[in-house]
Amino acid sequence: MDPHALRVAALSVGEWTPEQRAAYDWLAGGTDTVEAVSLDGLGPGALAEYDVAWWHRDRPLDWEAFDVGDAADPLGGYLETGGGLLLTLHALSAVDALGIDPFTPDAIGHESTPEPSGYLAKAVHESHPAFEGLDAAFHTRGADKDTAFARYEAIVPARGDVLASGRVGDQSLVGHKPLVEWRVGAGRVLGAGSGLSFGNVRDYACAATRERFVANCLGVLAGPRRPSFSDRPADAAGFRAVRDRLADDHHRPGYHLAAPSGWLNDPNGLVEHDGTYHVFYQYNPAGPFHGSIHWGHATSEDLLHWEDRPVALAPDPDGPDRDGCWSGCAVHDDDGTPTILYTGGRDRKQLPCLATAADDDLTRWEKDPRNPIIETAPTGLDILETDDWEAEFRDHCVWKQGEKWYQIIGSGFHETGGAALLYAADSLDDWSFVGTLHAADGPDAGAVWECPELLDLGDAHLLHVSNYDVVRYFLGDADLDTPGFDVAETGLLDYGDFYAPQSLTTSDGRHLMWGWLPEARDLDAQWESGWSGALSVPRELVYDDGRFHQRPAPELAALRDRHPEADTVTLSAGERRPLDLDGNQYELSLEVERDPGATLELGLFESPAGSERTALRWEAESLVVDRSRASADDRTAGDEQRAPVSGDTLSLRVFVDGSTLEVFAGDATCLTSRVYPTRVDADGVTLVARDGGVDVDLDAWELRGTFPAGQ
Repeated sequence: MDPHALRVAALSVGEWTPEQRAAYDWLAGGTDTVEAVSLDGLGPGALAEYDVAWWHRDRPLDWEAFDVGDAADPLGGYLETGGGLLLTLHALSAVDALGIDPFTPDAIGHESTPEPSGYLAKAVHESHPAFEGLDAAFHTRGADKDTAFARYEAIVPARGDVLASGRVGDQSLVGHKPLVEWRVGAGRVLGAGSGLSFGNVRDYACAATRERFVANCLGVLAGPRRPSFSDRPADAAGFRAVRDRLADDHHRPGYHLAAPSGWLNDPNGLVEHDGTYHVFYQYNPAGPFHGSIHWGHATSEDLLHWEDRPVALAPDPDGPDRDGCWSGCAVHDDDGTPTILYTGGRDRKQLPCLATAADDDLTRWEKDPRNPIIETAPTGLDILETDDWEAEFRDHCVWKQGEKWYQIIGSGFHETGGAALLYAADSLDDWSFVGTLHAADGPDAGAVWECPELLDLGDAHLLHVSNYDVVRYFLGDADLDTPGFDVAETGLLDYGDFYAPQSLTTSDGRHLMWGWLPEARDLDAQWESGWSGALSVPRELVYDDGRFHQRPAPELAALRDRHPEADTVTLSAGERRPLDLDGNQYELSLEVERDPGATLELGLFESPAGSERTALRWEAESLVVDRSRASADDRTAGDEQRAPVSGDTLSLRVFVDGSTLEVFAGDATCLTSRVYPTRVDADGVTLVARDGGVDVDLDAWELRGTFPAGQ
């Protein structure tokens, strides 16, 4: 579509600036198809005769000089009936006043760009017609000392799809969100807030790209073939469409729970309600990077097959959670209503907030108008203050004991490090500080304890905390009155890529835990893939015969499909045995006995010629994941991970799924890893004995997937 042939309403308020004139003159191209239309006094039907409307503005809006909101109704009527609107540079900051989105871009002004600037398309939106004829990363403005911009940074639009992030030189600025698409009735709005200056052109290559990009935007807004795809879906068909766009990625897990796209981190609000399991998780719909946190939601009837549900919690532009709805938990209140207690973030404050379910599906939630329900971190304690936060005070574990409610909140002290703070209440909206349940005895244990959780395992209490690095657990006895925690044993829940776990208690009394499996590849690799993060398989936690056990939930056995291996294998030193497995979606069960000094090596993710290979070794007193040859992509982790084990016999359960590797050793020690072979056929599995003989009772199953990914 030739943009110069379109009938375009060139919107403005007041006199045109030189930049506006340069932009609109470029579009007019010597024709009469571009006409000036003032937003000040815009009447009903004033835009009906135009194919598309474009508001380009390089100066901040003067809200005292004019009320852009006066144009909201006629512009809204134009959009409702199918009109198209392009907002560029500072015009993007009018989306709230125009009724398009309640979140206005939080970064608006002028900046210096010492290198060319532009856009980086999101993976799920690379086929959007706005990017026709362009690379995924492209520059629209040359290096400039004065470039106008309007974009989302700490926040995201409430209703729009973020189509691209920012790009300066070769640097991906994924937290910059300058390109957004909205659906308003039958109409469409595109907002492009950076790199689109038309005056004072110095870089003609960038100018040509800019013109192509703007022409694409105007063309799709004016035409009848607007894309229907959204990566913020509200129904099952929409979620399937998002997952389908990433389904050919062999790194995507097939049976581990992952977000449809974008970013996932901590599991939150795990609860069983009316026979359905609900897992919420920290989620960024803007892309595969941490920021602008919402609560994603998935449900299951069997802990295996998960259904995507709409976002449960989203930041409120006027609320204490404007900058993010962070980690928390879900319980049933005194009346049996599911209730979420989460951390809301705004400016430099992070404080507890409450939300209650508004339907039986736990799809809609109503935030308490009194939020935050705890207005400040406890006084009189040396709670850590950082550049980001007035007090490190977040993440909640809530339970009821007798007639009283309790919760612990993660925190940290300046001198000694992490702490779990104990609160008590008669109701979920009125909490009193009791004291410090447990705290680090030195900074080596972590400056802040995130995502604390206390579980009653019968003969012992389990307290676990995440300290930015590892998940440390304490077994012992919790005193909720004094308060305090008498530690009998301490250790790590996992020795690898596993963080911020949370548990639920099932109706039959079991404790099941999920953890976040963070990526072990750099930000560019995550952005290119379109997704980041997965949750572990559910782990059953048991304290029995004086020992703490972690084992895969028995429900996982229902995923077993082809059973190619069930054998007792005896290997002498140097002998190898390939396994008859197809694909990287399987379970191994091994009972191993070795000669003194011998090593069992399990080769995983093996390419046919062996150029890519991850080795899982049981050597001496350690279980080792060797990733030195795991991938030819140098953006992925190649370090070694170790977990302590002892003896000359060992039980192993190994779960492989796309890029995830979870190992359970002796029902107690866990080692989780992420690996990313570049070759799709890097799916070989081999048993090897080194420095002595090894006997293995082996079972192997290929596992059915539960998501359309990696299959």
